[in-house]
Amino acid sequence: MKILAIESSCDETAAAVTEEKKILSSVVVSQIAEHAVYGGVVPEIASRRHAENIVQVVKKALDDAKASLSEIDTVAVTYAPGLIGALLVGVNFAKGMALALKKPLIPVHHIRSHIASNYITNPSLKPPFMCLVASGGHSHIVMVNDYTDFKVLGRTVDDAAGECFDKSARTLGLPYPGGVHLDKLADAGDASLYNLPHPHVSGKYDMSFSGLKTAVINLVHNEKQKNGELGEQMRADIAAAVRCRVCDMLIDSTMRAASDFGVKQLAVAGGVSANSELRRRLKKECRCAGIDFYLPDLSLCGDNAAMVGVQAYYEYQNGHIAGSDLNAYATMPIEKDYEN
Repeated sequence: MKILAIESSCDETAAAVTEEKKILSSVVVSQIAEHAVYGGVVPEIASRRHAENIVQVVKKALDDAKASLSEIDTVAVTYAPGLIGALLVGVNFAKGMALALKKPLIPVHHIRSHIASNYITNPSLKPPFMCLVASGGHSHIVMVNDYTDFKVLGRTVDDAAGECFDKSARTLGLPYPGGVHLDKLADAGDASLYNLPHPHVSGKYDMSFSGLKTAVINLVHNEKQKNGELGEQMRADIAAAVRCRVCDMLIDSTMRAASDFGVKQLAVAGGVSANSELRRRLKKECRCAGIDFYLPDLSLCGDNAAMVGVQAYYEYQNGHIAGSDLNAYATMPIEKDYEN
């Protein structure tokens, strides 16, 4: 079954053609250069660029897959959560295409699709397993009972881990998107030189990154007041301390949940899953705990349509098919199945 998938939840316009777990094509047009001027994503600009790019992105995905529209069996699209204006561009385009082709329309939850990126890199991975989903907008510890059956065990109660990385990076004067630049800079730093807070919350597996973000901003401002502009080594040391503390919080909650629930398989997904320290430390923790560990390929950590297409296959198998009244939603629990 060939699936044409569309993703437009934030600032990447993406389309892909997939067959179950196989990628036939994957096209992503990023808006990083334009949003870098503002130090973050501007929703109105993102929506406009999606509207400008989506036709050519879909056409290229079909061309790269050497697939005609008549060969497409279903159309899939990210419908929640995300920037509402950006989502609406993809949803409305997908609705029009499904209607014109007289093909089923499959709505896909964005976090579900991030988890599905692991099925592409690791075809042997099957539920049940636990997944840490960490990105600029999400930090969830999810039990994947089946391909469309999820239960959130823990989550951030405020900011996401990726937002903490990005805002800390901007405070350090690093380019947008900050997380990847902070990760590289941290390799040259000494994390032990700064004792950053490790906030605790009432939920056993929940996390909080807002206080840490504020502490980093205050630390940088105080150092600038005392020393003027930060030297390169000081910036690297602060970056290392931030990276270490965010990883501490993600790993502590994840491994606590894995131990309590007797998890045998653990995966990680989302943009923050590309962080080198998180990948390295979680791999070590899982090896020591006798847990099989799974990671998506780096090319699949960010937003893309291939993961949407793969998750759509399982949504279709479970009868999650939308009508022409499909809407987009800025927020939506991962546990909630689409109801026509």
